[in-house]
Amino acid sequence: MAVSLRPHPTVPGSQVLAYGAARGDLEVPNDDLVGPIDSSDEWIRKRTGIVTRTRASKDVGVKDLSLTAAREAIETSGIELETLDAIIVSTISFPYPTPSLATLLAGELGRPDVIAYDISAACAGFCYGIGQADALIRSGSARNVLVIGAEKLSDFVSPTDRSISFLLGDGAGAAVVGASQEPKVGPTVWGSDGDNWDTIRMTGSLIDFRDGTAEWPTLEQDGRTVFRWAVWHTAEKVREMLVQSGLTVEDIDVFAPHQANMRIIDELAKQLGLGDDVVIARDISETGNTSAASIPLATHRLIEEGAAKSGDVLVQFGFGAGLAYAGQVLILP
Repeated sequence: MAVSLRPHPTVPGSQVLAYGAARGDLEVPNDDLVGPIDSSDEWIRKRTGIVTRTRASKDVGVKDLSLTAAREAIETSGIELETLDAIIVSTISFPYPTPSLATLLAGELGRPDVIAYDISAACAGFCYGIGQADALIRSGSARNVLVIGAEKLSDFVSPTDRSISFLLGDGAGAAVVGASQEPKVGPTVWGSDGDNWDTIRMTGSLIDFRDGTAEWPTLEQDGRTVFRWAVWHTAEKVREMLVQSGLTVEDIDVFAPHQANMRIIDELAKQLGLGDDVVIARDISETGNTSAASIPLATHRLIEEGAAKSGDVLVQFGFGAGLAYAGQVLILP
């Protein structure tokens, strides 16, 4: 006999309720890094826009950064803790392949029974998490979702690498996403370019390290390829996001792309034709590239400084290893 299942409860939309942030406790200026790469403060500023970056002390882990950001986001959101139904963490630097950082945080935050999992989408990971949180809420599977992007990339830095190591910082950014009677998170545009899988990569695998055929894995990249890909593909995908959200470039109030390189950010603004009145996140100059944490950290700073305000239309877009990418249009809380 054929049976019918009860329809899932659905919600019209979702919204970001609040942000939280944690940066590394150490300030590392360019001059501290230039010796091993035979470079200069001037060269790094010109090539990347970075003046200094924040990194975490040896005894400060990615879990600690995540908890600080998460607690601020939850407290600021005003939600009751028992209504938090899911925790999604994007990270490539949690030192345990399993179990997940998300399940560890669930216990630390006093919600050990929630949906909890990690995703590995590198610099696109926070936007992946927002897309999944939006889907969980609209499907009725969760009331409130905590999304965290967290990295301690200094654990994977080679001091002599000139391709990416001097870019990297440590930090965590978090957002609480909840239900909304009208959509305040637009459709997610996401995907990957697997043909460029190794453009940003670890120098060796943990198996190579175990077998003694490679040193401890560190990050490196083909910077020229990443730059070209990011500028042309990101602008195209942002336009697609706007169309799917029913908006135009003229509707953008705040632009918060992944903080990969100041030259990429400036070129994206030019490609999109952003007006002088658009607030553009440039957190990279003081925080560095924090991969999955970079977009929420940059957004948190703009809100904290009053440059971005409630009701603003924010466009966020992440891109990185894989080459994975994702982004959304948001209405700021």
